[in-house]
Amino acid sequence: MSYVDQGMTPGRVWSIVAVAILHALLGYAFVTGLAYKFVKGVQEDLKTFDVQEPPPPEEEPPPPPPEQETAPPPVTAPPTLVRTNPTPTFIAPPPPPAAPVFVPPAPPAPPPPPRTVEPARARANLASYVSNDDYPASALRAEDEGTTGFRLTVGPDGRVTNCTVTSSSGSTALDTATCRIMRSRARFTPARDSNGAATTDSVSARITWRIQDQ
Repeated sequence: MSYVDQGMTPGRVWSIVAVAILHALLGYAFVTGLAYKFVKGVQEDLKTFDVQEPPPPEEEPPPPPPEQETAPPPVTAPPTLVRTNPTPTFIAPPPPPAAPVFVPPAPPAPPPPPRTVEPARARANLASYVSNDDYPASALRAEDEGTTGFRLTVGPDGRVTNCTVTSSSGSTALDTATCRIMRSRARFTPARDSNGAATTDSVSARITWRIQDQ
């Protein structure tokens, strides 16, 4: 058996090309029509609506802290009761009110003494009561000289009760000798008050001490 190669004629080639183009057109039409119907059906069924986002969830409060276990109080022994005898408290009664103190009035001042109308007078010159023998030995050795001023207090009996040196001679021995001689030797007629009674008086004088040349 022998095979004979049959050549492709131009008519046959165009027939194949036409068939292929027809198939392509039919496929395109079929696909395009179905796609249009599908898209149209989808558009009719498609419904639009607004999409709202749900509000954010509220924040939950933080959980409470875990409870701490409280340790039980330590067990202590009950206090020991000590019975003591109560000490009685003595409350002193308030003192009685003070009695008013009676202050007697001051006694009236004594009346002033009667005024002296007649002063005391020496019965002799006061210098005459002093002699050379009365010169103190210590003053002679020291050759002390000077004038002693003094004031005499004369009592109602005419005697000198006190002697005060009012101005010193510069020598303690001369001042002391002056008052000693006046108290022991001087005599006075006492002073008289307005009633004529003898009274106390004072007399002032001076004695000058000089060493005589031998």
